[in-house]
Amino acid sequence: MQHQMNPGDLLDRRGWLAEAGFATAEIRHYRRRAIKAHPLRTKEWDYYAILNQDVGLCLTVADNDYLGVLAVHWLDFRQATALQGGVLLPFPMGRMGLPESADAGDIVQTHRQLSMAFRHEPGGRHLTVDFPGFADGKGLKGEIRLAQPPMDRMVIATPFPGAPNAFYYNQKINCLPASGEVVIGGQTHVFDPGSAFGVLDWGRGVWTYDNTWYWGSASGLVGGRPFGFNIGHGFGDTTAATENMVFVDGRAHKLDQVTVHLPDGTFDGAPWRFTSNNGRFEMTFEPIIDRASDSGLLGLIRSSQHQVFGRFTGSVVLDDGTRLAVENLLGFAEKVANRW
Repeated sequence: MQHQMNPGDLLDRRGWLAEAGFATAEIRHYRRRAIKAHPLRTKEWDYYAILNQDVGLCLTVADNDYLGVLAVHWLDFRQATALQGGVLLPFPMGRMGLPESADAGDIVQTHRQLSMAFRHEPGGRHLTVDFPGFADGKGLKGEIRLAQPPMDRMVIATPFPGAPNAFYYNQKINCLPASGEVVIGGQTHVFDPGSAFGVLDWGRGVWTYDNTWYWGSASGLVGGRPFGFNIGHGFGDTTAATENMVFVDGRAHKLDQVTVHLPDGTFDGAPWRFTSNNGRFEMTFEPIIDRASDSGLLGLIRSSQHQVFGRFTGSVVLDDGTRLAVENLLGFAEKVANRW
């Protein structure tokens, strides 16, 4: 069953999800003040990944109540290397001011070590970052514009079993043509909208303590047409809907169940495999870079992350039965285990 949500407020007067399910636009309205849960359980973030065939830039602004995170990741697919850095902010408790909509409200974070901004502009989004101390003083400075023509997106509201005040409201906007440049260590890297694409992961919710999720995403051109997908599973009650969706020419095609089959051994070794319950999404994934991190605090908080960048090859079946072949499409797949 894939239940499509109706418009309205995300939470009812009890702070519970008013309706679980999926949509292809932001039709449910998130209000932080409507949350009725322990203040340290709220998690909010905006994450952008902008990739071309050679390099990639990932930017994160997150307010997890007890810890704020500004993170920058730089990926070189030719050298199979990743650099990362960031700033931690203790107990922001909502003061970072992350917007209540993915379609309005800017994020501007200016700190002594790192400045980052995600702004809306007519026809798209404007991202800037200035991190002088990045990569042991190499420095990173970038300006990227993401075009956003009218297009569907993946929107889902997911409850958690046994925790009525917990929920995850997520939007993934794929296939955003990217233009601009990033300068790192004095070297300029250009992003051209004909070959560079971004994805936004916009998440707001109240999470339970111990969760593991699997997520995969890719955006690019298949047969000269804008093509992308979002797949994932592993947490919450997905009885009403999954987050699995394919995008072609800006239109969404809803998928049912997709499962990731991890190889034995390292995350960036043997190919991963993805299967679906009805044959509509069948992929292999060849890893290039494992952007791994494992952090904790006092034995109570831990985040173990493996976001692996690589190339997808396989096929998808659209809503009308059309089968599309996919070959060497750049994207990523991840396994994240959080106790937070």
